[in-house]
Amino acid sequence: MPNIEFNPTTPGQRHYVRNHQELSRKRPERRLTNSNHNPKGRNVYGRITSRRRGGGHKRLYRQIDFRRDKLDIPATVREIEYDPNRSAHLALLFYADGEKRYILCPNKVNVGDTIVSSMKSDGEFHPGHSYPLSEIPPATRVHCIELEPGKGAQIARGAGAGAQLISIDGDRATLKMPSGEIRLVHSRCRATIGQVGNLGHSNQSIGKAGRNRWKGRRPRVRGVAMNPVDHPMGGGEGRTSGGGHPVSPWGQLSKGYPTRRKSKPSNSMILVRRNGRKMKR
Repeated sequence: MPNIEFNPTTPGQRHYVRNHQELSRKRPERRLTNSNHNPKGRNVYGRITSRRRGGGHKRLYRQIDFRRDKLDIPATVREIEYDPNRSAHLALLFYADGEKRYILCPNKVNVGDTIVSSMKSDGEFHPGHSYPLSEIPPATRVHCIELEPGKGAQIARGAGAGAQLISIDGDRATLKMPSGEIRLVHSRCRATIGQVGNLGHSNQSIGKAGRNRWKGRRPRVRGVAMNPVDHPMGGGEGRTSGGGHPVSPWGQLSKGYPTRRKSKPSNSMILVRRNGRKMKR
C-alpha cells in the first residue's frame, strides 16, 4: 500500500505521511452504530486511571462481528470503510439472506469478494474465511482469534497483525503471536484466515500535534520537567536527565518492571514469553 507525502504548503503538512487506500465516503450503516461515550480516561468511579485522555472528535462506535457465528451463508464485501475507533479498516458484508455485518477487513480482500464462515473447511483458505483452528492447516497466518470458544475474537485485531498457527495437538492449538509469544489455545476457537489489513498504518506520520488532539490524546509532560512535589524525577538546578530509574508519578518503575499478575488464568497456556524466556511448568 503506497504512502502519500504532501507538499509543505502548511507547517502541519511538512511531515504528514498517510497511506493510500480507496475507502468508502458514505456514512456508516445506521443500524450497526452506537453512540460512544468518551470517559476521558476515567473508570466507573470517576477516577482517572488512564492519563492524558480527553477531548477529540465525536465518534460513532461500529458494531463488529467478532464471533463470526453466521455459518455457511456466503457474504459479499460491499464497502471498505474507515473506523475512527481502531487502526484497522472495516469491511461491510452483505449476506445472502439480507443481513449486514461489519468485520475487520483482512489484507488482500477487496470490494466484491465473497467471504464465508463455517465449522468445516471446504479446502479453500482465502483471506477473510473463518474456521475453527482445528480445520486450518499449520503454518497458516490467521487473525481475529478467540481465547475461548464462542467468546469472540480477542487476539491479533490491530492493523497488520497476524499470528501463525504452528501445530494442532488434540484439543490444543499452538500459536505464535505477533509479539513472538508462543501460547496454547483450544482448537475449537475460531480464527480468520490471513492478516488484518491497513499494513501501512505503522508508516504513517501524524504531522502535527493538533492531529493527536483530534484523536483525544492530550499532551505529555516529562517528569524531569516537573517540580519535586509533582514527580519523583522532578527538580534540580538546571536541566537534568533524571539520574535515576524512570518511574511513574507514584514511584512505580515504568520500564522493564513486570506488572502482569502471576495468578492470571491464561499464564498456564503460555509456552514462550515475548522476551524469549520459557515459562516454568
